[in-house]
Amino acid sequence: MRTALVGGGASGIGHAIAERLAVSGDRVVITGRRADVLEAAAARLADTVADGPEHDVHALVSDMADPASAAAAMKEVDERYGGLDVLVLNAGGPPPGGILDLDDALWREATELLLLGPLRLARLAMPGMAKRGFGRVVFVTSTAVRQPQPDLAASVVLRSAVTAAAKLLSREFAAAGVTVNCVAPGATSTERRTQILANRARAAQRGFDELDAQDLAHIPAGRAARPAEIAAAVAFLASDEAAYINGTVLTVDGGRTETI
Repeated sequence: MRTALVGGGASGIGHAIAERLAVSGDRVVITGRRADVLEAAAARLADTVADGPEHDVHALVSDMADPASAAAAMKEVDERYGGLDVLVLNAGGPPPGGILDLDDALWREATELLLLGPLRLARLAMPGMAKRGFGRVVFVTSTAVRQPQPDLAASVVLRSAVTAAAKLLSREFAAAGVTVNCVAPGATSTERRTQILANRARAAQRGFDELDAQDLAHIPAGRAARPAEIAAAVAFLASDEAAYINGTVLTVDGGRTETI
C-alpha cells in the first residue's frame, strides 16, 4: 500500500483528491491546521471508502507555512508509515487583491503558504522517494499562472513561482522514478470560488448571480469543474501509468485558458 499525503485535505479540492486516492487503495494522510476539522474529514473519508478496497485514512495536524510543523509532519509519516510515496501540495488561496493593494505582511504570509511551505515539504520528501525508487509530487496551482487574474495577484505571482520551481524539481530524481508535475485547475465549485465571486460582486456593486453567470460564460464547457474532476487529474499523475510524465502542467479548466 502506498502512502499519500494531501495538503488541505479537509475540504474542497484537497478533500476530493484524498477521497480519490483512498478509493484507489492508497493509505491517505490529510493535513491542515485544525484538528477538529481534520478528524471529521478523515472520518468522512473512511466512511466513503469503507466498501471499497482496503483503506487507511489518517489526519495529521500540520501548518504548511510553519517550518517546524512541516518537519515534524514528515518525521511522523516516516516513522509511522515508512516513508511517503505520493505528495500532493495543495494549499488554500491567499487573500484577493491587486498587485499594488497587498502590503509586505500579506506577501510574506502568502509566500510561506504557497511557495516556501510546499518547497520545504518537497525537499524533505523527495530524497526518500528516490531511495525507494518511486515518488509522485503534484503541486496544485491555478490556471491564473497562464491567464492572470488582476484581483488575485498573490496567487498569480506565487503560483507562477511554484510552477517554475516544480520544473526544476522534476530534474532532480527523475532517473530514480520520482516525477514532479502541476495540476492547474480553472473555476471549480468550491467555497473558495464562492468567496472570490462574492468579493468581486461587492467591489463592482453587482449581484453575485450576475458575476457567476459572467464568469461561466467565458468557459467553453459552460460550467465550473467539480472537485472530483480535479482529483482525477491528480490521481492520474500519481499513478504508475504517468511514470513518463514529468515537469509538466496539466490544465483542467473546461477549455477556458486561451493561450496555446
